[in-house]
Amino acid sequence: MKDLLIGIDAGTSVIKSVAFTLDGEQLAESAIANTYRSTGNAGVEQDMLQTWQVTAQTLRQLHDKVTQLATRVAAIAVTGQGDGTWLIDKHGEPVTDAWLWLDGRAGSLVDSFRASDKDTLRYQQTGTGLAACQQGAQLMWMVEHAPELLESSAVACHCKDWLYYKLSGELVTDPSEGTFTFGDFRTRRYSELVIEQLGLQRWRHLLPPMHDGTQSAHPLSDMAARETGLLSGTPVVLGYVDVICTALGAGLYDPVSSVGCTIVGSTGMHMQLARTPEAVMMNQENTGFVMPLPVPGAYAQMQSNMASTLNIDWLLDVAVDLLGEFGVSRNRRELVSMIDQWMNQATAGDVLYQPYISEAGERGPFIDATARAGFTGLSTAHRFPDLVLAVVEGLAFAARDCYTAMGELPAEIRLTGGAARSDSLRSVFAAVLGASIRTSARSEAGAAGAAMMAAVCTGHYTNMDDCVAQWVEPLLGDAETANASLVERYQAIFPTYVSARRALRPVWRQHAKTHRRIG
Repeated sequence: MKDLLIGIDAGTSVIKSVAFTLDGEQLAESAIANTYRSTGNAGVEQDMLQTWQVTAQTLRQLHDKVTQLATRVAAIAVTGQGDGTWLIDKHGEPVTDAWLWLDGRAGSLVDSFRASDKDTLRYQQTGTGLAACQQGAQLMWMVEHAPELLESSAVACHCKDWLYYKLSGELVTDPSEGTFTFGDFRTRRYSELVIEQLGLQRWRHLLPPMHDGTQSAHPLSDMAARETGLLSGTPVVLGYVDVICTALGAGLYDPVSSVGCTIVGSTGMHMQLARTPEAVMMNQENTGFVMPLPVPGAYAQMQSNMASTLNIDWLLDVAVDLLGEFGVSRNRRELVSMIDQWMNQATAGDVLYQPYISEAGERGPFIDATARAGFTGLSTAHRFPDLVLAVVEGLAFAARDCYTAMGELPAEIRLTGGAARSDSLRSVFAAVLGASIRTSARSEAGAAGAAMMAAVCTGHYTNMDDCVAQWVEPLLGDAETANASLVERYQAIFPTYVSARRALRPVWRQHAKTHRRIG
């Protein structure tokens, strides 16, 4: 009996394969770490073959956790990290290591492009602000600095597209990533105008066809069947990009209410549902993203912080390193359990933190490859707990900054991501955003969103509305309301946060220029 779906979520650091029943119950999960490396020139790369091998291994491990897995799987769906460039040659092999969304090599090129008239024409089509992390910017950089990579390539795809190819032998992308960089979100097709503005007409042939996974699937190849232990011919569904699948699994698409959704993960994504193209709010700064949902006529309007929990990881790593200097062995995971305790020892709003820790700078609600993190307001009275609270507050202020750029703050926000399990973090986000917070009991929203697409594709549900009613709504927790005094305090502080990041922009640029000169 075909009573299971497998959702694959290939993140930057961890790849997960999750088994669900057709009605949305999560049965088992296999998760394996993946690695990436910094190249020293603002580049961040990942081994494509290793990424596939890790993915196949997670699928093999599921056999040990679910009885008769191979014969029970109705479909496999795959999503993964967005942005970046995964080049494949005519033989189906990697041309080079994948360039990730963390890659900042194209930063100065993007700055120049955004200062030209071309950027507005491109933005009006895509609804997406150009940033160094995107494939369009990375291909532009390659044209100038590494044309041999493009000459050797047959297809430029993304992480999930590469894995879909390894599973099915089909080279395609989906409408969310296809229109994100090169298309018109309204039509869900490539835009020749956008490709022309980016100066990539010669490389148009590298863009794969767009394929909607809710409409059709491709069979699991014999090779992939041997490597995963699953049955050849099992339908394989191409999910939308991870942020869309996560939003779907976490509850952004609500057939009745208009809500927001924030993902507090390695990166921070802040989304509002747009039920028509006309409902999308374009801004004068040409920032933010618009992506279609796997629902006819529905879109996610987004602003994204380049780094979210990466800021927390950095601070904990500093503590781990310092303890190690004194012979005390601790790891980041052990210190995570202390975060709520530390936050409760500190005074709200006492220290400001700008959470731009990524070497690629920031992309929402402003785009600046030179943006960097920093504390404001430190004194000799402050200790480590003050820094921890300031970092979490910085993530929440950055989220409010993003929502403000999209219009009115939502009255309700669905919060997801690993950090959403922290009581203190949810309390800070609710107070800074002035909204009620609901979190889902669903632990793997990204894999679930991909599996939901498979549930519709295979006909178990006639449409996504019916799927959401069973997969999402029963798992949403009660609304957590904000502490009124904290709301008032953070409302008073937020303008200072915005003023600080605006005032720091020339400082960041001067620092970057000096660093390049003396480096």
